[in-house]
Amino acid sequence: MSATPPRALSFDSAAAQYAANRPGYPPALLDAVEELAGRALPGARAVDVGAGTGIATRMLLARGARVTAVEPGPGMAAELHRSLPSVPVVLGDGNRLPLATASADLITYAQSWHWTDPSRSLPEALRVLRPGGSLALWWNVSDGSVSWIAEQGIRLGRHLGIGDGAHGTPGGSGSRNAGTLSGGFARRLLPWSRTVPVDTHLANLATHSAFLVRDGESTRRFLDEERGHLAAVFPDGTVEERYVVELAVLTG
Repeated sequence: MSATPPRALSFDSAAAQYAANRPGYPPALLDAVEELAGRALPGARAVDVGAGTGIATRMLLARGARVTAVEPGPGMAAELHRSLPSVPVVLGDGNRLPLATASADLITYAQSWHWTDPSRSLPEALRVLRPGGSLALWWNVSDGSVSWIAEQGIRLGRHLGIGDGAHGTPGGSGSRNAGTLSGGFARRLLPWSRTVPVDTHLANLATHSAFLVRDGESTRRFLDEERGHLAAVFPDGTVEERYVVELAVLTG
């Protein structure tokens, strides 16, 4: 297994919280994957790389794919195995996939491609894909056209000491990394939303690596202040999180 950036492994400390509070993806996402890949998912041999706690893995299974999960963090892998015991889980990362050549019809990276070195992970994906197979990358990106989300992004950047949209900022990594992909990728933007209690929204923020690598007391103070900002926008205590899924698919 190749070396994984320490920040990518920070999620291990919050695996259960990650599983409980992170957003999923809209059903239209896998419709778009099938369309751009030119094949249906039922029966396809799929590899979900950087699978985390299995949010995307579960969707692929529900569509009938035969899924193997690849995850570098032992804690995240254990949480995935607990909730999806029938799914094979392999410890590894995208820079050096522990899988046989030409063994997959589809390789997916849900929120995880930006933790790889594309000069290594792209050749690895192409090695593992069968002829005609597809590589699908996607990110949930917070919709900054919504005023409260844009304002929260400014506060996040100020607190974390990084510009809005920087690597690891909640909802910020997709645009930067999708923009660096080669021209061979077909793209889709898929807007969607979910409505959750304010506690779930704040817990979701806390599972991002930019918070997980920081002092816990500092994070608690920020989240308490953020609760006050959200109360002014959502007085009933429920938050409408709005996202745009950025999808990129490369077919061999």
